Amino acid sequence: MADLSQLLQRTMRRRRLTAQALAERTGIRTPRIRVFAQDGANGPVHPTEAELAELAVALALPLPDVLEAAGTAAGALS
Repeated sequence: MADLSQLLQRTMRRRRLTAQALAERTGIRTPRIRVFAQDGANGPVHPTEAELAELAVALALPLPDVLEAAGTAAGALS
């Protein structure tokens, strides 16, 4: 499975979404989405479980796939 950055980049490109458009759909700030798309879950900014769930819903991705890409199991993030 791809890491979070690859998953986000690929899905955003396929759905023709910018970080700003995804931010508007999720309520997550645009700079955070850009960092997640660039650095994944291991960069300087770590996504919360709630943010991962919001991204999964907004991108129509299964939550387990997003959690796996982020390198976590459900409930492991704080």
